[in-house]
Amino acid sequence: MRIIPWMNTNEKKKIAILGSTGSIGTQALQVIEEHADLYEAYVLTANNRVELLIEQARRFMPEAVVIANEDKYEVLRDALADLPIKVYAGAEALCQIVQERPVDVVLTAMVGFAGLRPTISAIKAGKAIALANKETLVVAGELINRLANDYHADIIPVDSEHSAIFQCLAGEVSPVEKIILTASGGPFRTFSHEQLASVTKAQALKHPNWSMGAKITIDSASMMNKGFEVIEAKWLFGVEPGQIQVVVHPQSIVHSAVQFADGAVKAQLGMPDMRVPIQYAFSYPLRLQSSFERLDLFRVGTLTFEEPDTRRFRNLALAYEALHEGGNMPCIVNAANEIVNRAFLEDRIGFLQMSDVIANTMRKTSFVKEPTYEDYLQTDAEARRIAAEYVGAC
Repeated sequence: MRIIPWMNTNEKKKIAILGSTGSIGTQALQVIEEHADLYEAYVLTANNRVELLIEQARRFMPEAVVIANEDKYEVLRDALADLPIKVYAGAEALCQIVQERPVDVVLTAMVGFAGLRPTISAIKAGKAIALANKETLVVAGELINRLANDYHADIIPVDSEHSAIFQCLAGEVSPVEKIILTASGGPFRTFSHEQLASVTKAQALKHPNWSMGAKITIDSASMMNKGFEVIEAKWLFGVEPGQIQVVVHPQSIVHSAVQFADGAVKAQLGMPDMRVPIQYAFSYPLRLQSSFERLDLFRVGTLTFEEPDTRRFRNLALAYEALHEGGNMPCIVNAANEIVNRAFLEDRIGFLQMSDVIANTMRKTSFVKEPTYEDYLQTDAEARRIAAEYVGAC
């Protein structure tokens, strides 16, 4: 995976935000606002949240906005009719807008499988990618890796853990012995198996450290998010599954670490604030002044580390299994997880049943050892159908 410095601070960077109304997107706009002399929100996109997109467009005056849900096009168009902002709608428009010549950086902050196609379009246009859509690499890491090299697209990770690893590797030429991927453990870290069987979505949505969207918050509670980050780390940093160790760190101060051949370990520490890795992705290789809260180790006091329990949090084990299996298996896991995540949020399935459905979907969905892009599309559709059938039977 190409991860190369791209920023030239002598020019104002034009940024396209895929998913500007989500948690990452809104925080990215805060970064852009704080450094308006360096960055411009050139394109803003959303899936359904048209009212917030209208508000953002009026505030940041982008060149263009895109609403993926075509049913909301007229509302968006009419609300911005008095402004010189281009208005588009639909999945095809998302893929086309990221290829616009003036766009320098595409922040991929869309949630789920839907982020794959526009990310591929941006890569093929040779755009710099600030990668916040982990499903892109989970689903099609090998394909994305190849395309990034073929089209000379530079990629900077935005996930706090992968940004931490990237920062630890800056300036290093020695091979990595081990990546230490930290996890908060979520709101149910100390719950027994019996307690987990009866947790509610309201409990799961209360993450102890991070403010995130509903989907990723549920994934964090089930530790599927950490499983996805394991898969993502393989493709970003060219390591094998056995070189990626997940460590539960409840304080979320050590965002991740890297161990080298001599036994030395480098870690990146900071407050749990996603604006820090977002800004670093925009400014790399420089670090810009910010108004973000500073880490006070005296106030933090104690840092603790634990081994994850994959019997209680089975999703992490399933993600490792998918990574070892390879092929389209991670795509299967992602599709099944999107189905069970939504079902849990809609009170149609229990917390522990999510893992059962994912495991059954892995066994039943057609396996493809060397998938093409079309195979990923077919796999996603098949796995979603099978997972939905299992959810219906719960």
